[in-house]
Amino acid sequence: MNLQSSFRSQFHAALSMFEAVVQNCPDTLWYEQTPQNKFWHIAYHTLFYTHLYLQESEASFVPWAGFRENYQFMGRQPWPPYEKPLINERYSKEEILEYVAFCRKEIDARLAALDKFDAPSGFSWLPMNKFELQIYNIRHIQHHVGQLSDRLRQAEDIGVEWLGMGSNE
Repeated sequence: MNLQSSFRSQFHAALSMFEAVVQNCPDTLWYEQTPQNKFWHIAYHTLFYTHLYLQESEASFVPWAGFRENYQFMGRQPWPPYEKPLINERYSKEEILEYVAFCRKEIDARLAALDKFDAPSGFSWLPMNKFELQIYNIRHIQHHVGQLSDRLRQAEDIGVEWLGMGSNE
């Protein structure tokens, strides 16, 4: 069994479902001001952590070119003084789709190089090995795909198809 290939397939399937949610989201819902966690903000948060947890460690993380300081947080920072970051500039759908493409390349490159699944996660707040980190990362994507899919279904009656596997191309 080739674990890299299996994880790659599942990451790509999850990102394809994520991408479908983003592409099908009308601008009115994308930029809606009412919910505490905006559609576009959840989308960015999802990709930021996908990208981060594909890295060897927090120290080796190089942010995406469109990175904005502290935009990954959905609420207060998880460390003292627990401040809520100022999130005032929206990401467009085009920017998020660009980040999806970037994450797909990271998936291919990082998983191909991953050969020690029993090594520590590389993130002090995630006391698990690299194998479990991959599952954790995919679960995080799917958590937010479900959240955004439900918003899309409720607001526009648009559904997103389930994908069991991603492309192996």
